[in-house]
Amino acid sequence: METRRRFPPPSCTSPSPASTLRSLPAAPRSSGDRIQASDALPIPIRHTNLLFSLLFVCSIVFLMRRWRDKVRESIPLHAVDLSELVSIISVVASLIYLISFFGIAIVQSIVSSHEDEVDDFLPDSKMTPSPAPSSDLAMPVLAGREDEDIIAAVVAGKTPSYALESAIGDCHRAAEIRREAIRRISGRGLDGLPLEGFDYGSILGQCCEMPVGYVQLPVGIAGPLILDGREHYLPMATTEGCLVASTNRGCKAIAESGGAASVVLRDAMTRAPVVRFLTAARAAELKFFLEEPTNFDNLSVIFNRSSRFARLQDIQCALVGRNLYMRFCCTTGDAMGMNMVSKGVQNVLDYIQNDFPDMDVISLSGNFCSDKKSSAVNWILGRGKSVVCEAVIKEEVVKKVLKTSVSALVEVNTIKNLAGSAIAGALGGFNAHASNIVSAIFIATGQDPAQNVESSHCITMMEAVNDGKDLHISATMPSTEVGTVGGGTQLASQSACLDLLGVKGACMESPGANARLLATIVAGAVLAGELSLMSALAAGQLVKSHMKYNRSCKDTSKAASN
Repeated sequence: METRRRFPPPSCTSPSPASTLRSLPAAPRSSGDRIQASDALPIPIRHTNLLFSLLFVCSIVFLMRRWRDKVRESIPLHAVDLSELVSIISVVASLIYLISFFGIAIVQSIVSSHEDEVDDFLPDSKMTPSPAPSSDLAMPVLAGREDEDIIAAVVAGKTPSYALESAIGDCHRAAEIRREAIRRISGRGLDGLPLEGFDYGSILGQCCEMPVGYVQLPVGIAGPLILDGREHYLPMATTEGCLVASTNRGCKAIAESGGAASVVLRDAMTRAPVVRFLTAARAAELKFFLEEPTNFDNLSVIFNRSSRFARLQDIQCALVGRNLYMRFCCTTGDAMGMNMVSKGVQNVLDYIQNDFPDMDVISLSGNFCSDKKSSAVNWILGRGKSVVCEAVIKEEVVKKVLKTSVSALVEVNTIKNLAGSAIAGALGGFNAHASNIVSAIFIATGQDPAQNVESSHCITMMEAVNDGKDLHISATMPSTEVGTVGGGTQLASQSACLDLLGVKGACMESPGANARLLATIVAGAVLAGELSLMSALAAGQLVKSHMKYNRSCKDTSKAASN
């Protein structure tokens, strides 16, 4: 959910565009405002840390040597001269600073670890709490009432449908009552939509609101995919016949050729708020401020305090008139991380507001992110995990398993995936059907299906190698957005699929390793799917394969009899 937040205009006159950055008046702080890091430091934080560390070590060494000499000369240790007194004060002062800077963050992360894990993965709507309902809308406790009475109240509009779970205290019963109320209001039943056999409590407040059932979706297994020396069996949730079989054939060709290899080029989730100033020159001042390395170090401290896993990497700015778009890039551990980065960005905006009181925050998301939309910025700079996967398919495998030739594959890929996509004006779509595989694995493993848009950005390359005998194929995917914790990944079915891939939950030894591995698996699956479909096209077998695997004989006979 994109939030829009306006600040009241400052009471003082806005500074002129020509004023320098350091001459900006600071916004007044109330006593209840939290003091931000580095507010009172005259030098950058990293230099301050180094200074106090050196002061602590030097003072300790000096005192140890003086006390050693006193012991040797039988001088009482409590007889302290001026130099020793200064050293003792230096040790205490530097120790207090170092404990305050490093210790509080560690203790805070331990104490609030559970809260972080919950908040980081809540839906975006949780970022801005809804106003509390007025007293006249307060819900009575309905647990003791009959179902028929509650249904009648929902149909009459006296009881809000969204409040049934909290009012009844039974998620399954609430779904059943809501389902019946919908049937009576709409006059249409939901007989084909199953109700039983699902834990509705597991989605309360995080995955889906006002449930009335669940959709059954078959999950097929393709593989094994040999990737980086390991076997992976791919769970694919789909209703498209031939998709799993085709991907499985690609996995077989890769396995018989020695497997595929992958590399993660970058890991950075993004969020890009947009702010506005009175003039473009004033907006440019903030842009220069954010691009200053020392200021970035300070902002990193503010941003990183929002979560145990969020680590700010970069801020990319784009100026349009008097509007400034700031694209924050950060690592997010094993979470996909949209809520995590949003929290960090909000903290940074609050901090910047102190030095730029005339800044008007238009939206926490200004579409420069860019989330759930096909965009050049994601295609060029990447978002989430940027992955490349490659394999060399032997000539005999191309002929035996894929039923085509290396030259035919290279030709079809050039004319179709590269030239054809260019004519179509494709943006990130220089492939045969990457979104097919991405969507199937996303749904099976509890990812956000809407992020299939940018996650399916892929360019498939094919070249003849080894004197034209073998085929080198690669899939480059710059914006694969996946996570192994939070959201739908914790549901029973999706969790089982993640467990099958060996990436269930968070990696305690190396935070983010499971999510990166999942991204490489997705890219490997896309490589297999591309290889098989392109082979079918090169061999002229596409229609034949779909008629075989995507048409039910039972349905065909019924259609014929009708």
